[in-house]
Amino acid sequence: MTKKIDIKEVITKKDYFAFVKFPFSLYNNNPYWVPPLIKDEIETLDPNKNPVYKNSSAKLFLAFRENKVVGRIAAIINWIEIKEVKKNKVRFGWYDVIDDVEVSKSLLNRVIDFGKENNMKTIEGPVGFSNLDKAGLLIEGFEEPNTIITLYNSPYYSSHLKKLNFKVAAKWVEYEIKIDDFESSPEKVKRFSKLIMERYKLTLLNFKKKDEIIPYVDEMFKLLDQTYNQLQTYIPIQDYQITNYKNRFLKFVNPDYIKCIIDEEGKLICFSITMPSFTKALKKINGKISLLNSIHLLKAMYINNRASFYLIGVHPEYQNKGITAIIFNEMQKLFNKKNITTVETNPELEENTAIQKLWKNYEHRLHKRRATFKKNI
Repeated sequence: MTKKIDIKEVITKKDYFAFVKFPFSLYNNNPYWVPPLIKDEIETLDPNKNPVYKNSSAKLFLAFRENKVVGRIAAIINWIEIKEVKKNKVRFGWYDVIDDVEVSKSLLNRVIDFGKENNMKTIEGPVGFSNLDKAGLLIEGFEEPNTIITLYNSPYYSSHLKKLNFKVAAKWVEYEIKIDDFESSPEKVKRFSKLIMERYKLTLLNFKKKDEIIPYVDEMFKLLDQTYNQLQTYIPIQDYQITNYKNRFLKFVNPDYIKCIIDEEGKLICFSITMPSFTKALKKINGKISLLNSIHLLKAMYINNRASFYLIGVHPEYQNKGITAIIFNEMQKLFNKKNITTVETNPELEENTAIQKLWKNYEHRLHKRRATFKKNI
C-alpha cells in the first residue's frame, strides 16, 4: 500500500528553513551537489526580503510522508512576463524530490492549481523568479559539480517530468575550457582582438577596487537587457533587481575578474564578469557563513586554479563583430597571471551560437546539458 503524501504550504520561519534544508539531506552523500548559502536562499525566497515580489507572486510547498520531508517546490508567477512578454505561464522552481514520481506529481499539481487560479495556460521549470536566477534541469553531466550559479539534480528528475507528460522547452549547454599560457593561445584570437580594438576605437577598462566597478554596474545590467532581449527566456530586468543583485553578489566579486570595454565616447559596449570557482569552498562550509568559513571563501577568491564565467553582455551594434574575442583574450592574460588553468562557462542557450563559436578556438569539453520542461494546463 502506497503511503500517503501530504503537501503543506510554507508559511512559518520553521517552514522556510525546512524548505531550504531539504536538499542538504537529499544530497548529503552526493559528491557533486554543491550547497547554496542557507541565509542567501532564505532571503531569496522571503517576500519580506526579496524585492522581486513587487512584480511576482509565489507559493512554496513541502511534501511529507510519515512526517518526513520528501520533496519541495516553488510555484511562481512573474507578472512582468505575463503583462510585457505576453506569456501566461506559471513557473516552478526549487524543485527537489526523492525518487518517487508520485511525490513529483503531488507537488507539480499544486503548482498547476496555483497557475489555474491565476488563469495561466502553461507550466514551465525549473526556473527562478527571473532570468537572473538559477534555471534548467540537469540532463547530462551528473558527475560534474554545479557552480555557485547553477543547479544540480539527480538523473531521475527528468524521467519524472516525462512520465507526467512534460516536454522540453529550452536547452542550455555548458563548457569546460582549458587555459594554456598566453604565448601558446591561438594566434588568430590575439591578432583579431587587436584589430577589433583599433577598428572600432575601443578602450579596455581594468579594475583594482570594487568601488571602481560600482559606477558601471547599472550600465552592465541595462546592457544585459539589450544583449538577451531576443532570446526565448528573456524578461526585462527591473531596477530593484539590479540593487538586490549588487547587494547579494558584489561580496563575491574580485575586481580583477571584471572587464569592461567602452567606445570612443565612453559608452559601455561590452562587459564580462568571471568569478574564481567557489565550488570547493561551498562544499566545505556546507551552507553556513561563519568567521572560520569566510576564510574558505576568501581563499577561493584569491588562491584558485579554476574560474567560472558568470555574465557576458555585448551591445547589439557590436554583436557578431568579434568583441567577445577581446574579452577572452584579456581574461586569458589574467588567468595566466592568477594560475587559472580551467574555466567553466555559464549555461548558454543552445541557440546562442555566437558565444559558443569562441570556445572552438580553445581546448574545450561540452560537459553539461540542462533543460526546462513545460506542458499546457
